[in-house]
Amino acid sequence: MIRKFRKIRFTSFSQAEKLAAVSLLIAISFFTVSHWMALIPLFFFLLLCTIAPFCPQWGFFLPIISKSITESKAIALTFDDGPSQISTPILLNLLKQNNYKATFFVIGKKAVKHPKLMARILEEGHSIGNHSWQHDSLLMLKSKKNLRQDIRKTQEILMKHGIHPMTFRPPAGATNPRLKNILKDENLHCITFSCRPLDYGNKKIMHLADRVMKKLHPGDIILLHDLVPPGTKQTDIWQQEIALLFSDLQKNAYKVQPLENLIGFPVMESIQSETDKPDLNLSTILSNLFSDGS
Repeated sequence: MIRKFRKIRFTSFSQAEKLAAVSLLIAISFFTVSHWMALIPLFFFLLLCTIAPFCPQWGFFLPIISKSITESKAIALTFDDGPSQISTPILLNLLKQNNYKATFFVIGKKAVKHPKLMARILEEGHSIGNHSWQHDSLLMLKSKKNLRQDIRKTQEILMKHGIHPMTFRPPAGATNPRLKNILKDENLHCITFSCRPLDYGNKKIMHLADRVMKKLHPGDIILLHDLVPPGTKQTDIWQQEIALLFSDLQKNAYKVQPLENLIGFPVMESIQSETDKPDLNLSTILSNLFSDGS
């Protein structure tokens, strides 16, 4: 494989690392006055470390992109947790009808089960990002080794589809201090979201379109799910809500653009296999020259 991917640059120190240093200096200075006072900045730092993993828009441990960082005021559609034999075709059909391009943050384990759906997503011009191997809700509590294996395993599976994802969306948008260096090593950006209708994995779909539109602002990255709602009736309602959402976006003059237009770099890059490379050896070149002249 040819793998010449754009190298991602990370800032030297995260907000957490900078704040840790400041907290330690303040604690040392307070220590000369009172031992108990020295605990205040350290407690404050630990409190922020506890809160930060549950704030998807806050890049406390690592750089996070949750909305447009370019001049684009358009919005981007993203769908998590697929592909699914039932919900993915519904989404693809609706996206095609409205001429929208979306990003699918897929689960590695599901990508293995549904290669045809993966191929269709790409064939219809959509992009694919890494959303972990099996969407483990406790993934960020695991060791650095296990976290790295999870992300890398998913990358390797997605590469078999001829792409190298440049984006990773952590399950539920949760992060931890270990994620920064792992994503740096895997050449991945952390992408979250700024508009979340709280559909709870398509378990709460009533008035979904209305909830999105009430929260939506120019430049937002919308989080939706590529999951089958429980029950046939619920699936029909969900399909109607997605169709209504797309219609409302047009009525309110929202411009839907690919995610890469909002974040300023590719969501994924293509992998060129050796068999796709043109044969440029001397004998082939001479043969082509003579055949062209005949």
